[in-house]
Amino acid sequence: MEERYKEFNDPIVTEIAERTHDPFRILISTILSLRTKDRVTAMATKRLFLVADTPEKILNLKTNRIERLIYPVGFYKTKAKRLKQVCRILIEEYNGRVPDTLDELLRLPGVGRKTANLVITLGYGKPGICVDTHVHRISNRLGYVNTKTPEQTEMELRKKLPRKWWNKYNDLLVTWGQNICTPVGPRCSICPVAKYCEKKGVKKSR
Repeated sequence: MEERYKEFNDPIVTEIAERTHDPFRILISTILSLRTKDRVTAMATKRLFLVADTPEKILNLKTNRIERLIYPVGFYKTKAKRLKQVCRILIEEYNGRVPDTLDELLRLPGVGRKTANLVITLGYGKPGICVDTHVHRISNRLGYVNTKTPEQTEMELRKKLPRKWWNKYNDLLVTWGQNICTPVGPRCSICPVAKYCEKKGVKKSR
């Protein structure tokens, strides 16, 4: 899987992380990426960061200006408000710096475990397991875990996934989920790990 992964584009948040090494941009782009396709997130983050790329600059923007910059990301009106809330907290409580612990990140409005783990792993290089819909689906489809929710999947992976794969696991499975192991009609015929997969829940494949 890691060998074939190189054939595809990185997830947009990973691309931003590799280009900027900026925890703030990683945090903001991850919030924008929720329920949004990578192509849309890429354009929205580009427009936003050209205008405002620090907590102070975003906080100084009017909410409706942020809405226009990030449209059409999913729930753009809610996210515009959240960005201002997050930036206000970063300035007032953290001197403009993005915190580097899971507990502190989870205190920020709109930040769940997926976002917090991405900031920790991509922004600070600390160990963490980020579980989004792709990671949750494929981990269960493979038969590696048997869980009902992404949070349960994260906890099971923390128990059994070798630590050296923690930070890489999200990139691998998100890329796989976007290109090979799609939610409907996965491309099992060209998947190099198909022989190891239990194909749980797969009714029809290509």
